Amino acid sequence: MIKASIIGATGYVGIELIRILAGHPAVTLVHLVSQSFEGQKIGEAYPHLAARCETLEGMNFEKIGGDSDVIFTALPHGASAETIQKLAPYGKKIIDLSADFRYDDVATYEAWYKVKHPAPELMRQAVYGLPELHRAEIQKCQIVGNPGCYTTCSILGLAPAVQKGFIDPDSIIIDAKSGVTGAGRKPSTDLHFSEVNESFKAYGVGTHRHTSEIEQEISKLAGKPVVLSFSPHLIPIQRGILATIYAKLTGEIAHGDFVRLYQEFYKDEPFVQIEEKGLPQIKYVRGTNLCRIGFVVDPRTNRVVIVSVIDNLVKGAAGQAVENMNLLFGLPETAGLDNSPWYL
Repeated sequence: MIKASIIGATGYVGIELIRILAGHPAVTLVHLVSQSFEGQKIGEAYPHLAARCETLEGMNFEKIGGDSDVIFTALPHGASAETIQKLAPYGKKIIDLSADFRYDDVATYEAWYKVKHPAPELMRQAVYGLPELHRAEIQKCQIVGNPGCYTTCSILGLAPAVQKGFIDPDSIIIDAKSGVTGAGRKPSTDLHFSEVNESFKAYGVGTHRHTSEIEQEISKLAGKPVVLSFSPHLIPIQRGILATIYAKLTGEIAHGDFVRLYQEFYKDEPFVQIEEKGLPQIKYVRGTNLCRIGFVVDPRTNRVVIVSVIDNLVKGAAGQAVENMNLLFGLPETAGLDNSPWYL
């Protein structure tokens, strides 16, 4: 059995990791670390897990590094890199769910996150953990930078069209909506029920940090630097992301051409599904590691509209982290993740 530890176990991503790994056929949980709930049973922090007996622990680098085969870090940016800097010498596999190891260029990270990276040498060794694009590199690395939720949804929606040249990459506009869990569990006035319910707002327009992450990966696919517009929105649901992506077509390209291109590009990908007709909804993926993608080609404006949906806590975070763990240990990629969506 693979011995797994989770640092930051009581945030929304951490608790989703526990839910998924508890049902994984090849994993046993050995350390669950939580500064806020140290010494308590996991069922005291989350009563729905009352049947589990694990006690939440404080940080002990020697114990965690010695006992674990894989360590998931679900901490804020900056703090995550400092923690991993101390764990990396133990040689264990590390999957980081912060932004600290997602970037190829330290300067880009520091410019967007406004902090100095504490471990740039480790950052350069890490692999961006989007399996559909970087599977071979992930299988050979020690540190995986698990992608952001908006970025996963947006990149998967764009990748085939950008690589094949179906769209002008300089024309890309991404209009994305996320459920409230995307903001994490830390209390905030603007996330109170009465602030969010029956409302819908844009935030971080032109400045959201995930913009740079999307641009990094889309630039690789385009073979040139790409600057795009990304506008995130908060919607009053718990979980899920829907990205509506607009781009100019580069020729007379029909709806069927997009369907065939995407089906071919993702033919061996267990978690990407293409809509032949219609557009996907968040209900189609909730609780799963799936990404579903659909299209509308608008010849009047010479644009394509791509709609991509994921569950932000699963394919956008914990599920993709488990998918990466499966790759690191040579397991079937779907292990622990092959479940149907929660439609209701």
